[in-house]
Amino acid sequence: MGVWPNASSVDGFILLGIFSQSQTDLVLFSVVMVVFTVALCGNVLLILLIYSDSRLHTPMYFFLSQLSLMDLMLVCNIVPKMAANFLSGKKSISFVGCGTQIGFFVSLVGSEGLLLGLMAYDRYVAISRPLHYPVLMSQKVCLQIAGSSWAFGILDGIIQMVGAMSLPYCGSRYVDHFFCEVPALLKLACADTSLFDTLLFACCVFMLLLPFSIIVASYARILVAVLHMHSAQSRKKALATCSSHLTAVSLFYGAAMFIYLRPRRYRAPSHDKIVSIFYTVLTPMLNPLIYSLRNREVMGALRKGLDRCKIGSKY
Repeated sequence: MGVWPNASSVDGFILLGIFSQSQTDLVLFSVVMVVFTVALCGNVLLILLIYSDSRLHTPMYFFLSQLSLMDLMLVCNIVPKMAANFLSGKKSISFVGCGTQIGFFVSLVGSEGLLLGLMAYDRYVAISRPLHYPVLMSQKVCLQIAGSSWAFGILDGIIQMVGAMSLPYCGSRYVDHFFCEVPALLKLACADTSLFDTLLFACCVFMLLLPFSIIVASYARILVAVLHMHSAQSRKKALATCSSHLTAVSLFYGAAMFIYLRPRRYRAPSHDKIVSIFYTVLTPMLNPLIYSLRNREVMGALRKGLDRCKIGSKY
């Protein structure tokens, strides 16, 4: 008896991918690999800086370290398999491998969406109630926020993974995508998937619209607080602390809502693959750049780390 109840019905799947062997696609593949490398290095560096520099031991940077960890796991879940399939020309993925990829992907995307939403609440407390910030955003509260983001994301991942892998697949094995994604996989099921489609849509609405509503509510309160500030310098500082988070939110939610909240009849595999590249590879690369290049504290920690390396190399 296999891990999955219907694993015997299909040996695995063929991922059609996004690249062909043309010269243009070879260049595009090289660009994706460069972006992947930058995402890998950027997120690892940001995590190390946050945990090694005491000045960054604050709620905002704790959440940022969790965000970087999610981005790191996300790119490692998708890109290495995509690269191996492209370079080997095999394009195959096992049934269990496909289920595992779905589980990790949905869990990480769901967790990141929730965390981004709850990070907006952190910004609201920091700007609107600064005197109560140490109490409202204590270490216990921060751990609860991060833990709930991971827990709900993992629960969503398990539900979608078990649901998708329990369906019978007895027809085509060709998945029109560069990784195992539930909507692309459902097209191959030889059973009525309408009930699972409804469940999938409900999960997406909850995991995207709930945190998005928290973001909208938090920034509405932030805007009111900023407008009541008498000093132009205070207003500028308050908005500056939110700009990085707003940029990350726009990138993540814009792509995720385009993919998952469109009616099925408007979906096109080519569009989905391009947008998926955006938020599985490009966004994880941009997040550490957005939060570091526009942040004096992170850049200060980086310079401090480089100075230590220089001093160490002299002895």
